Amino acid sequence: MGIFSGRHFPREIILWAVRWYCRYGVSYRDLEEMMTERGVPVDHTTIYRWVQKYAPELDKHTRWYRQVPDWQARSWRVDETYIRV
Repeated sequence: MGIFSGRHFPREIILWAVRWYCRYGVSYRDLEEMMTERGVPVDHTTIYRWVQKYAPELDKHTRWYRQVPDWQARSWRVDETYIRV
């Protein structure tokens, strides 16, 4: 059983709302309005519950993709350019 089983809305809608909230910092009421404009009537308290439940799961699954490799964290690249005027 997946973490989205038994939900009223499809998992794409839930992920859409949670990602917008986490990435862009949109308020729950603004997010409710945006979703309604796109034809998804959902209440702001439902979005709040989704964020509380699924944001930690998203963080856990995407943490590997957000890691900075060691060679990028330790070194700096500098390029000098000379222009004659």
